[in-house]
Amino acid sequence: MNTTDTRRLVRRRDDRMVAGVCSGLADYLAVDPTLVRLLAVVAVVFTGGTALIAYLAAWILVPEV
Repeated sequence: MNTTDTRRLVRRRDDRMVAGVCSGLADYLAVDPTLVRLLAVVAVVFTGGTALIAYLAAWILVPEV
């Protein structure tokens, strides 16, 4: 694998709604950020808030660019 082909999961400053976690994840997965945001909201609703804890952990652990 080339070093130029490596992808990093980062929080994005330029396309954030709250912390940039969903935008960074969407960039990493090469999908639309709106789709990731909708899936995050659905996950929070259906997991009873457990996904919110995962989001907060990602906010703290994932570096910002």
